[in-house]
Amino acid sequence: MIRTQEFQAKFKSLFEHEKNRLLFSGRASNEQFAVQSDDLMDEVDFTSFEIENQMRMRLATREALYLKKIEEALARIQAGTFGQCDECEEDIELRRLEARPTTTLCVACKEAAERNEKLHIDGHSHKSLGRTIKFA
Repeated sequence: MIRTQEFQAKFKSLFEHEKNRLLFSGRASNEQFAVQSDDLMDEVDFTSFEIENQMRMRLATREALYLKKIEEALARIQAGTFGQCDECEEDIELRRLEARPTTTLCVACKEAAERNEKLHIDGHSHKSLGRTIKFA
């Protein structure tokens, strides 16, 4: 697939829009973390606040990781490598890029990586793979 300027511009616009949205939502959510001591009247209020605060922190972490992926994708656009698989260096299918714009692997390489990951959970290969386990 030939990566045209229109192709690059489409994804660059998408990434810049998402980046701005995330940066704006991050500023808005920071204000939500502020709490007055008077607002925490009892233990139930405090517990509820803590649970909400943890959820906001998880969301903020997830958004920060997504923002990093967006910035990396913008850098790949700038370098002229956006849409190219990091492993095999072939073009990533347009449908995959439209579904997961920040992806860096084609379907085949992603599937291979997932298979390899399953084989090496916690850095160890499963000893029973490919063999029948007999129970006494």
